[in-house]
Amino acid sequence: MNEESDLNLRSRKSRLRFYLRFFGPAWLVMIADMDASSTIGAAETGAIFKYGLIWFMILMILPLYFVQEISGRIGIATSKGLGDVIRENYSKKVSVIMSFPMALTDVVTYAIEYMGIAIGLNLMGIPILISLPVIYVVHLFVVSRHGYRKTEKILIPITLVLIVAFIVDLFLRGFINSSPVYFSPGYSYIFILAVNVGAVIMPFMLFFQASATANKVRYVKNSYIDINNTRSDEIDRAALKSMKRETLFGAIVSELLMVIVEMVFSGVPKTTDFASASQLSVALDAVAGSFSPYLFGIGLIAAGFIALIVISMGSAWGVVESLNINKKHVFTVYVLESLPAVIAGMILPADMLINSVLYLLVIFVFVLIGPGVIMGIIGQNRKIMGKFYMKKLTRIFYWLSLIFVVFFGVLAII
Repeated sequence: MNEESDLNLRSRKSRLRFYLRFFGPAWLVMIADMDASSTIGAAETGAIFKYGLIWFMILMILPLYFVQEISGRIGIATSKGLGDVIRENYSKKVSVIMSFPMALTDVVTYAIEYMGIAIGLNLMGIPILISLPVIYVVHLFVVSRHGYRKTEKILIPITLVLIVAFIVDLFLRGFINSSPVYFSPGYSYIFILAVNVGAVIMPFMLFFQASATANKVRYVKNSYIDINNTRSDEIDRAALKSMKRETLFGAIVSELLMVIVEMVFSGVPKTTDFASASQLSVALDAVAGSFSPYLFGIGLIAAGFIALIVISMGSAWGVVESLNINKKHVFTVYVLESLPAVIAGMILPADMLINSVLYLLVIFVFVLIGPGVIMGIIGQNRKIMGKFYMKKLTRIFYWLSLIFVVFFGVLAII
């Protein structure tokens, strides 16, 4: 590789090479946002309101982008994870308060991801009691045996499988005559709006993107020879531009996937038990043909597996950074969080876990408040962020996005 041409980011070829090298953190966290719980939430939205909430899902691209962009910006500006930045600039106690509610809710999220994958495999005839232990072992093997960059190379191709599976499923399903805009003052409508808000920004996403982006910045800088301050500054600016584009692209794709799943399930019976592979299969078979359940199963498996890995990393990074312990202990966090989840999946009724999805997504809104607020404070702090601090317009969009998200969570409770 020609280091000089890479450092001179003025040519289109060198910029493209840089963007491809930097690509990954924002894309993965956005696709992980389309996890098993979000997929099931979108499916239930389609079953209840058909195309009626497409307008709202498209609208959610904006808060998703503006909140996650600041997370990536912090990673670039500091070359550190969010837990480290909070602990070093505020206190260890504050950092723990910000990260541990995320870790606790992630235990439930793990259980739902495991169950989502198991349901997807059950659609293909594999019993849940067999699939859950296998998923657990594969999950731990990936997160413990591979560093972030190697794991990224495993997950990015799986994101393409997820996208293709859901798109093909939509074309098998076909399109129906249903308005993409629907309003209602009823509680069920407002509750589903809050569910879709909770599905958009989850607490682990903030910690993952900051840490993974910081990891990527360090890797890119170390790839070059004899970096002086000018070249380092050039890399930081190019990284910011790349991260912003990738975050926007990922936000658009993530929400379009939500729309696609909503459209696939438009017209299935509202009483469909989403925890039952047999009922899902019958419902999809009736509206989209015999291949549809398999495609949805593939998409659900891919969505759940990507999320399992990303949630594991984001949650573990947040915990070890907050406690200021060596990152070699992340495996312990993986086990402590995921083992209870897989046991719960094996002993608790599947419908108990899956039917809790909608309520969990609303809870995410409230768990997000603490990290979201402190992330906004960090983002506008010039001492911490340097030249990458949030300027006035960015601050306005960020705080409006966070208020918008919290508003719907409060509305659902009221």
